Amino acid sequence: MKRVALVTGASRGIGAAVARCLAADGIDVAMQFRESAEAAEAVAEQCRSLGANAVTLQADLGSKLSCAALKEQLDRLQWTPNLIVHCAGLAHYSLLEDTDEQAWDDLMNVNLKGAYYLAREFGSGMRWQRWGRFILMSSLWGETGASGEAAYAASKGGVNALAKSLAREWASSGVTVNVVSPGAVDTDMLAALDEDDRARLCREIPAGRIGKPEEVAQLVRYLASEESGYVTGQLLGLNGGWHM
Repeated sequence: MKRVALVTGASRGIGAAVARCLAADGIDVAMQFRESAEAAEAVAEQCRSLGANAVTLQADLGSKLSCAALKEQLDRLQWTPNLIVHCAGLAHYSLLEDTDEQAWDDLMNVNLKGAYYLAREFGSGMRWQRWGRFILMSSLWGETGASGEAAYAASKGGVNALAKSLAREWASSGVTVNVVSPGAVDTDMLAALDEDDRARLCREIPAGRIGKPEEVAQLVRYLASEESGYVTGQLLGLNGGWHM
């Protein structure tokens, strides 16, 4: 079956690495971005150089209307994604009492409600084809909680529960739903750490280093494959042994 992917947050970090990895396997990639059109197009050009078709599409995943418009754009292009990888996400660092309602809502809208909108817009098409892969990017903090990141952890914990519920709903239609749960990965979310903070973090991780976006992409690559059809409803950690 021809695989067509929609990768959210594909202009940078893990999303960009996932887009390139899937393109290297000959999978056409629709790349959602919210603000960085130039960065998204640069990644799309890399995907094309690997032999895949690639398009970039602007959308706000926290908006129902914008997600519906995203689906309409793909329909006009006659692209029918049967592989969804939701990498887009926001982070927020503050104690709960310092987290205002807008910050809370922003995280929930993109991280969790965005996953809901994607499931609503694209789930029926995958089930109709009787083949699909729905892969959600979570976080170690969605499993353990995190001081100073309650809103972020709560949104990712919700992603984990949503994925397990969808896996039960969609399994009989040949659609798998899984979660990739990275620990510390070298993306913009760690950009604020200075050299001493990074060294301290590496000492906490049994593997002794921070992960790479390409390592996350390789796990997504397996979950996107034909061979992964019996893997569903799973939360797959990728954290160098930081959490076992």
